[in-house]
Amino acid sequence: MLEIRWHGRGGQGAKTASLLLADVAFNTGKYVQGFPEYGPERMGAPITAYNRISDTPIRVHSNIYEPDYVVVVDETLLESVDVTNGLKKEGAVIINTPKSAEEIKPLLRGYEGRVVAIDAKRISVEALGKNFPNSPMLAAVVKVTGIMEDEAFLEEMRGSYKHKFASKPEVIEGNMKALEMSLKEVQL
Repeated sequence: MLEIRWHGRGGQGAKTASLLLADVAFNTGKYVQGFPEYGPERMGAPITAYNRISDTPIRVHSNIYEPDYVVVVDETLLESVDVTNGLKKEGAVIINTPKSAEEIKPLLRGYEGRVVAIDAKRISVEALGKNFPNSPMLAAVVKVTGIMEDEAFLEEMRGSYKHKFASKPEVIEGNMKALEMSLKEVQL
């Protein structure tokens, strides 16, 4: 079973990305969980979301305390949240940042595992015209974890976006471009 913890701020789409990941993994035959941790969050406040993905039924129903992967949608959280708490060093932390992994590593409180940096803000601005980092981060997670093949992911996401954006079909191509750019740019 693969466990992923997402860290973001309210309004950045971390919850939506975790739910989309659960949807596409489910559509490829996996057992999944995707859920946020709610509190008194409001726009800009730190939030946490989770995914479990498995080839067999998932029997555990709790938050994730020792994730295989951590996704950080907003690098400013590194100053106030111990995002690597419990993170297995065999996994990785995936961070939305224009900085290199080497520049970010000192901010990770001694984490010894793999650090993957991706500039999701730049990708989303280029592909969508606005800073919506969740699509590029979602693609980065798929690439880094190897949950599914890129082509299967893109096919499932196109279907998911067609449903999600049925009333705004003009945003589908921009989101697809953001996913494709992120898959190409993420450094394994």
